[in-house]
Amino acid sequence: MSKRHLLKTFVALALTASFASAQAQTKSIKFQLDWRFEGPAALFLVPAAKGYFKDAGLDVTIDSGNGSGGTVTRVASGTYDMGFADMAALMEFHANNPDAPNKPVAVMMVYNNTPAAVLALKKSGIKTPADLSGKKLGAPVFDAGRKAFPIFEKANGVSGVAWTAMDPPLRETMLVRGDVDAITGFSFTSLLNLEARGVKVEDVVVMPYADHGVKLYGNAIIASPKLIKENPELIKAFLKAFAKGAKDTMANPAAAIDTVKARDGIINVPMETRRLQMAIDAVVASPDARKEGFGQIVPGRMALMASQVSDAFGTKTRVDPGAIWNGSMLPTAAELNILPPAKK
Repeated sequence: MSKRHLLKTFVALALTASFASAQAQTKSIKFQLDWRFEGPAALFLVPAAKGYFKDAGLDVTIDSGNGSGGTVTRVASGTYDMGFADMAALMEFHANNPDAPNKPVAVMMVYNNTPAAVLALKKSGIKTPADLSGKKLGAPVFDAGRKAFPIFEKANGVSGVAWTAMDPPLRETMLVRGDVDAITGFSFTSLLNLEARGVKVEDVVVMPYADHGVKLYGNAIIASPKLIKENPELIKAFLKAFAKGAKDTMANPAAAIDTVKARDGIINVPMETRRLQMAIDAVVASPDARKEGFGQIVPGRMALMASQVSDAFGTKTRVDPGAIWNGSMLPTAAELNILPPAKK
C-alpha cells in the first residue's frame, strides 16, 4: 500500500471518527412552552429554526403547553428537561411540595415583569383599580393574574371583589356579554382576544400589574435540578443559543412569526405579530428589564415576590427565594446585551 493511499485512508478514518464524535456529543433536550404556539413562542422557535441550538450541539424538541402550572409539573416529573413558566407558579409548586425530589429551578428570566393585567370595557365605568371594589371579576381558577390578585388588591386598596370562574376560551366572551365587570389575564393575550370578539382596542381599559405597584417577575426558563447537577454545560449552551435567537426575534418580529406559523399553520399572522411585539414591549424589553439586565434578577425583588406569593397563594410553606433561582449558567453580560433600542 502506497504512502499516499495510507494517508488518504488515515484522513478518511479521522473524519469518520470526528463525525461520530460530534454525533455522540449532540445532546437532546425536551422543552415545554407555557402555552400554545402564539407570537411569543417565536423567542424559542427562532433559535431552533436558525440552527443555533444545533450549532451548540443540542437537539431541542419544543412542545406547546397548557399553562405554567402544567409546565412546572412536567419538568418536576422528568417528562421534560426544561421549560418556560411563570415564576409565581414555580414558587407555588416549591412551597406546596416541600418534599418533592425534583423541584425545578429558574435559570434565566425572560419576562422581567408579569404580563398579568386587569381588563375592563370602558362602558363599564371602570377606569382605575379603585373602581374594581365591589365588582364581579372573572378568570380561570389557575390564571396567574387571578392568583396574584390579592397582591394587586392590597397595593391599590381594592376590596369586596366577587369572582366568577370559567374555562380560558370563555373569559373574554363573558366580559363582552357583561357576565363579569372585568377579567384578569395576560395583557397581550386578553386584549387581542377581545379584539377578535369585535371590541375595539380603544374601548378597553388595561391595568397592567407592573404599572400599578405589583413588580412581580413573569416567565422564566426553568430546568430540572437533576440536569443542573449532571450537565450544567448543557444548560449554558441552551441559554446562549436562546439569547442569540431572542435577539434576532426582537430585531425583526415580523420575520420571526414565520417560525410560529410553521408549527401552527392556522394562526392569524398579523395578530400574532402584534402579540409578539406587545410582549416584547411590555415584559421582555421593559424599563425594569433594561435596568436589571436581560435574563437576570435582583435578589431583593425576588425575595419580596416570594413573600408576596406565599401570602397571596396561601402556600403550605413559605417560598424560599434562594431555592428557586440559579443564575450561575447565564451567558456573559455581552451575550445578554440583546434588547433592542428603547422606543422614544
